[in-house]
Amino acid sequence: MSQTEIIKSKKLSWLNIIDASEKEIAYLKKKFKFNQLDLNDSYSHKHAQRPKLIIRPNYIFIILLFPVFNRSTREIKTAEIDIFVTKDHLITLHYNQLKPFRNFFKSVKESKKERELYLNQSTSMLLYELLDNLYVSIFPMIDHISVNINNVEKNIFEYQPRETVQEVLIIKRNIIHLRRIMQVHKNVLKKIAHSRTPFFNKSGQSTIFFNDLISYTKNIWDLLENHRQTIIALEDTNNALLTFRTNDIMRTLTIFSVIIFPLTLIATLFAIDAKYLPILGSYMDFWKIIGILAVVAVIMLGYFKKKKFI
Repeated sequence: MSQTEIIKSKKLSWLNIIDASEKEIAYLKKKFKFNQLDLNDSYSHKHAQRPKLIIRPNYIFIILLFPVFNRSTREIKTAEIDIFVTKDHLITLHYNQLKPFRNFFKSVKESKKERELYLNQSTSMLLYELLDNLYVSIFPMIDHISVNINNVEKNIFEYQPRETVQEVLIIKRNIIHLRRIMQVHKNVLKKIAHSRTPFFNKSGQSTIFFNDLISYTKNIWDLLENHRQTIIALEDTNNALLTFRTNDIMRTLTIFSVIIFPLTLIATLFAIDAKYLPILGSYMDFWKIIGILAVVAVIMLGYFKKKKFI
């Protein structure tokens, strides 16, 4: 169900629309004269668009994707936020999936001090503060991945390679999802930082702030690249340990089979009728056979040990 909230000051207003319906889209069309193509993009229900920046004569339209961590599945999902920026208004449309966004909007709405701080500047600065909160919220996810990588490394060298395989795959999946989400953010922010319109960053004063956001995206990308290389190296190490363990088991089974084969052969020979075997024919026959089998087994074990197979 759609929900609309608004925060106003003497200078700016922030209109926040959750799960927009046709009614809200029609209102935006009538009130702000937004391009129908942009409104269509912001009305694509539950379907994440590709990130983009559209600069119109009277507004800027931005689509950005941010990560959301699902604790139950341990999977990073994608959440879309659509932003219209005019001279006096910031309009955000989303599906209420981003907790940092909710917290920031709530604090601005409920705190007079924060309303005066954020809504008495320009819309470009309000946009900067919003994006700054969203980018900062990504770093705890990356820290969580780092902790998981450290746990994987510990498990590998505690010789738990099989238990580690699924954990490695989960980490790799989350890194891939985060990289895919963050891949285009830097380019979108660069376009915003260098945009010059009559209502947005006209004097270029906001450029330094958006360059700060660009540095966030670079740091995030560098950390993800470092984690990606680390988990690949750990996966190779884990696979090597699994291969070594498998080879060790196969070698043990092979040695066991080689030892058992002659013993089985000897036991089969002694199963022949005693009249054809000169060494048999007394009440000590059982212990004679056991003794012969034991001697053969000891000789073969000694041979394998001398050749360092065991």
